[in-house]
Amino acid sequence: MKHVLVVDDDPTVSEVVAGYLGRAGFAVDVADDGPTAVTRAAARPPDLVVLDLMLPGMDGLEVCRHIRTAGPVPVIMLTARGDEEDRILGLEVGADDYVTKPFSPRELVLRVESVLRRAGAAAPAGAAGAWLRSGPLALDPAARRATRDGRELALTIREFDLLEFFLRHPGQATSREQLMQRVWGWEFGDLSTVTVHVRRLREKVEDDPASPRLISTVWGVGYRFDPPLAHGTEAGHAG
Repeated sequence: MKHVLVVDDDPTVSEVVAGYLGRAGFAVDVADDGPTAVTRAAARPPDLVVLDLMLPGMDGLEVCRHIRTAGPVPVIMLTARGDEEDRILGLEVGADDYVTKPFSPRELVLRVESVLRRAGAAAPAGAAGAWLRSGPLALDPAARRATRDGRELALTIREFDLLEFFLRHPGQATSREQLMQRVWGWEFGDLSTVTVHVRRLREKVEDDPASPRLISTVWGVGYRFDPPLAHGTEAGHAG
């Protein structure tokens, strides 16, 4: 049984979300402020956190940073409807998904299941698969491991999925709408989600994120992964 920590200072929201998640088969803990959330996560590490941005004592962004010091934990942020700045802030600290208030509890359960499916796609420790390689980058889809120049990359679930998509589709210009469908599995949504994740991924894989050479912006279209073939390296193969 997967363990979900729900963090929200509105007892009605927490009760409804916990009820729906419980009926969906999850073990649920609830915290109503930031410090309590950090304490409970340390005592019983969750498989996923549903986290409100606006919290007393410690905001959601700080809670996310504290919880993740113990290891990568999927996070779904709850944000106010229409507050794009809050959504982008949540994505900047590595939230894997977000849901805007007011929201459908059933939709939230589906998002939780989707994120956990991706997180659970990792093979057992030591498992090896067919690596995708391009220049300094190498990625093992089965074990969900990625390296740059042989050093492990600390990627969130969505960053990993985005990098895998790029490595499987070298030289292909892809729109943000297509990336949202292919990587996130969403038919619609806030396209800034894609923009922020591309920026975060560039910070981890590019020599100079301000002048990216691997993940290029194709103006009027979207993004393209450019394998550094000029250096004689092996490009990632299409899948």
